[in-house]
Amino acid sequence: MAPAGEVNGNGSAGDEGEMEVIANASLLAGFSESEDVKALLASLPELHENLVTRETTTEKFLVIMDRYQEQPHLLDPHLEWMLNMLLELIRNEKSPPLLVHLGFKFLYIISKVRGYKIFMQLFPHEVADMQPVLDLLCRQDPKDPETWETRYMLLLWLSMTCLIPFDLSRLDGHLNLDPGLNREPIMDRILNVAKVYLNVADKSRDAASVLVSKFVTRPDVKQKRLGDFLDWTLTTISQSDVLSTQGTVPLDGALQSLAQLFKHGKREDFLQYAPTVLQCLDQKKIAEINQAKLRKLGVKVVQRLGLTFLKPRLAKWRYQRGSRSLAVNLAPSAASGEVLDAKPELESGSTEEDYDIPEEVENVIEQLLVGLKDKEGIVRWSAAKGIGRVTGRLPRELADEVVGSVLDCFSFQETDNTWHGGCLALAELGRRGLLLPSRLSDVVPVILKALTYDEKRGACSLGSNVRDAACYVCWAFARAYEPSELGPYVNQIANALVITAIFDRNVTCRKAASAAFQENVGRQGTFPHGIDILTAADYFTVGNLNNCYLNISVYIAGFEEYTRPMIDHLVTRKINHWDGVIRELATKALHNLTPQALDYMTNTVLPQLLPVATAMDLHGRHGAILACAEITHALYKLAVQSNRPVTDFLSSDIVQGLKGIHQKLSDRKQYRGFGGELMRPAVCVLIEKLSLSKMPFKDDPIICGWQSLIDDSLNAKQGIQEAAVSALAALCQEYYQIQPGVADTHMQEKLVSHYLAALKSPEMLACCGCALALGSLPRFMIHNKLQQILDGLQEACRPTQKNKGFTEARRDAATALAQVCVTAGVSAQGSADCVVCEENVNGVYEALLDCMNDYTTDSRGDVGGWVRVAAMTGLQDVTLEVSGSAPELLSPAICQRMMCCLAQQAAEKIDRYRAHAGSVFLRLLHSTQPAVPHIPHREELLNIFPLDSGESLNWNAASQAFPHVTQLLRLPVYQYHTLLGLTVSVGGLTETTVHFSSRSLFEHLKSIQQNSAALQQIGDTLLRVFRDNLRNDRVSVPLMWTLDQMLSNGCFELFTNEEDHPFCVELLSLCKEEIKKSMDTKKLRSCIAVYCGLIQFQGDVRKKVLSQLMILLGHRFPLMRKVTATHVYEMLLTYDDVVDGAVLDDVMAVLSDTDWEEDLSTVRIHRNQICDWLGVPQPTIPAKSPAQ
Repeated sequence: MAPAGEVNGNGSAGDEGEMEVIANASLLAGFSESEDVKALLASLPELHENLVTRETTTEKFLVIMDRYQEQPHLLDPHLEWMLNMLLELIRNEKSPPLLVHLGFKFLYIISKVRGYKIFMQLFPHEVADMQPVLDLLCRQDPKDPETWETRYMLLLWLSMTCLIPFDLSRLDGHLNLDPGLNREPIMDRILNVAKVYLNVADKSRDAASVLVSKFVTRPDVKQKRLGDFLDWTLTTISQSDVLSTQGTVPLDGALQSLAQLFKHGKREDFLQYAPTVLQCLDQKKIAEINQAKLRKLGVKVVQRLGLTFLKPRLAKWRYQRGSRSLAVNLAPSAASGEVLDAKPELESGSTEEDYDIPEEVENVIEQLLVGLKDKEGIVRWSAAKGIGRVTGRLPRELADEVVGSVLDCFSFQETDNTWHGGCLALAELGRRGLLLPSRLSDVVPVILKALTYDEKRGACSLGSNVRDAACYVCWAFARAYEPSELGPYVNQIANALVITAIFDRNVTCRKAASAAFQENVGRQGTFPHGIDILTAADYFTVGNLNNCYLNISVYIAGFEEYTRPMIDHLVTRKINHWDGVIRELATKALHNLTPQALDYMTNTVLPQLLPVATAMDLHGRHGAILACAEITHALYKLAVQSNRPVTDFLSSDIVQGLKGIHQKLSDRKQYRGFGGELMRPAVCVLIEKLSLSKMPFKDDPIICGWQSLIDDSLNAKQGIQEAAVSALAALCQEYYQIQPGVADTHMQEKLVSHYLAALKSPEMLACCGCALALGSLPRFMIHNKLQQILDGLQEACRPTQKNKGFTEARRDAATALAQVCVTAGVSAQGSADCVVCEENVNGVYEALLDCMNDYTTDSRGDVGGWVRVAAMTGLQDVTLEVSGSAPELLSPAICQRMMCCLAQQAAEKIDRYRAHAGSVFLRLLHSTQPAVPHIPHREELLNIFPLDSGESLNWNAASQAFPHVTQLLRLPVYQYHTLLGLTVSVGGLTETTVHFSSRSLFEHLKSIQQNSAALQQIGDTLLRVFRDNLRNDRVSVPLMWTLDQMLSNGCFELFTNEEDHPFCVELLSLCKEEIKKSMDTKKLRSCIAVYCGLIQFQGDVRKKVLSQLMILLGHRFPLMRKVTATHVYEMLLTYDDVVDGAVLDDVMAVLSDTDWEEDLSTVRIHRNQICDWLGVPQPTIPAKSPAQ
């Protein structure tokens, strides 16, 4: 690792130290919660009866234990006292069953974290423990889904008690003294329990297989019951129905018990049964079963059978690396390690000649090789380990045949699963020293192929698991072989790993390759520039794909050994990749690598790419065109540094080849159809880069072809348009100037008139593309045409009945309008055809500010937001440009309207639009170079939004934005627009937005409760907002919900003391007008709520409100009648002075007892009765006027 503060190869200081901190951030020093756990366990007797406390305690214990999943060894010093505390509860005769089960549940949680193999060893296992444990287990219900943890832990405990070194018949003799007890021998009882639990569907089945492995391998049980138990197991396997769940459960249990028995039993005891078991498995054809777990268990049993057939011996022929010390490997004077025999005492006297291999071994190896091709990774992994274990006991010649069979997996006729299994097997063989150095010449080429294995399937590809496993092979080889053995292959492996680490699409593969490279650098010490590369491309850094392609690759290519292989890989494997993102990144990487291999790029790579650029393969063609463009532009940058033209680096054939790409594609009609969607943007990028590279094509006919392609592409979808617009700007800059700053008038007139005419096209995409094209034109192209362009774009910004659905066109027109203004420049006294000046600046602002009111919606939602965002960005750019060049052009009225519109957007409900408006608002407010003039209340605004708030304030978070925004209500200029934005947020649907906006608004209203003038001003502003947006449902409906909340919270209590206050009178009038002839139930609901809030006001207005509510109580919609009745009932409960006490009970009874969804004529009778009690006239249906 680099010392802290040292600059690494990536150019960043201390990255390694930082990454080390990140890597160690989750490391724990010890079991810090031991006291909490003690208290928790001690409290179980008091807590267990209450379901809530029981579950809370269990969850708390789970959270504590789960912290140690990655470092379970930290629990070791504490396991014993935790176990003892829980066993004390379990063994206590007074403990109720619920507490016993809870104790076992906590034991299971501990064993899950620490692992059952370690934890079960701590169980007490004396003779006295066996009978109570067995009795308790026999009392359990195997089918109870709530207590499986109890059965699981009891089976593990019984497994430990089975290890007592006494014959079990002694226990039977003791039991037989009492004739009342069960006389069944304890051996049979345990076996019966095991058989029962091998057939259950829960996790107890796993513990039962452990019990079998411990119990059946006892000397006394083995002698009497082993054969019978194996018969039972094989019968279970033979009779199981693999097509049903009930059939696979016993099969799973039987296979688990066989795997455990053949793993833990002695070879001489099980050898006689192995052929029968293997024959039974062959007949069952487990490899053809659908369930992956059963196939994995089948492979596991087969490999254990193979190890039983072969004597446990250490192959003398295996390769062993002597030194494993990293310090020795990295030392300059590291000597070659010696080949040592690690365990000579095993079968040291035997020789390979006197050892016959049973014929069943061939069957075992064949099944394991088939397992390598399985469709599930867990099965392949188990088969690979089995091949490693079995091969370790074979003679050298047979082992070499196994290696040859594994290498047969690496055929391009095989699937990716087979390649993956083959890689895992090679890694296991190498790790165990069974892959001799003589085989490396066959293995290394295969692994290099596996590192780039990528097989396209439909819209994606297969092979990331193969590449990941190939990295594991390289990691294993680093640990297995001496540097001298791998020496001939070092450069190949180093290059392959580096290429995978920085260019692989899959992040897992990149990280695996980086880890393998690091292991090789440490263990082998022979990788070129290993430490330097590791510093730049460590495990964490390679996580970012863009960083890998664009930055790390450049650094590594600085080392000569890696440059060409990296370029070759990009050219042969990545520019024709199925993923377009990878193709584009690869071409950008080639651009960045060009300075590292100038001659190679010009003499080899470009001639290699040009034929591919016009070949039939679509992806290859796309990537090759982009690569040609990027490399040419990189060559131009190098040529500029030495004041030479780019053609000095390019042969005439290459220049002609680049020029002819468009024409060849056009002649073959390859711009059409799906392929055209890739070809158009690619050739546009080529045009852009060749133009930027100043290729000598001026007045060449190809320019007309390029222009035609660009014009056609402007009518296509957005991604193609963007590429065409960029190409147009570069093309104009290079080929449409007569002299610097002077346009070719013919092309200028042609392009400008064409694009302006297309702005009125009935095709939306054509409007979008041509608007963006006008915005991208260089300054000399809009000179003397500015006013025409501004008029055309301003017209395109305005929504009309004809282009109402052209939201994207208005967005792009607003963007282009601002771009044109910035490009043309600003001069107060200049000509309107040349610069932004006094004559045209107001029109620009009018158009952009009108766009701020675009609230068009369609099936996609608030699409008008796109136009508003473009307008906000445009206002910022134009305002800063005008402020810097001619601030006198900005009138106070324009600045006021602009800041008010931004304040409104900053108070609205959609987070991303609010954030954008807020950032633009602060950018204009805080700008000093240049300073924006005439901002109303600048000083007060700076107090609300200090200079540092631009970075600290998160406008996306409603909790941060609205407390600041509501302070604008104190400033008269901003009050109307801020309130307009806030009402939409307060009356919206998003919970967090409604919560924080309403809380901020009500806090402000609360602060002015005693200030009648301020409250009156707020009320007048609300009424003005209502008037201006009458029948505009986007504002009026949320406004009425906001008013309902205000009235409910007593925000206008100051007005209720005055009879017929103008606020409530006008509000009632506006509500009546809003719902007139409306069928919108949401609007009617909000209006009913406002009416019920207005009842608190005194005077004649109360009678008018009651009259309106009575009309709604007889509404034609049953739902509205019911809603009105509910609201009126609640209103009368809240305001007890509305109705005379003598009739209040009658009114309340009719409101609550009447079924308001009944027939209208029946309901109106009850309604009219209420009208009489309330003293308001009964509503009448107006007679229709006679027809003229």
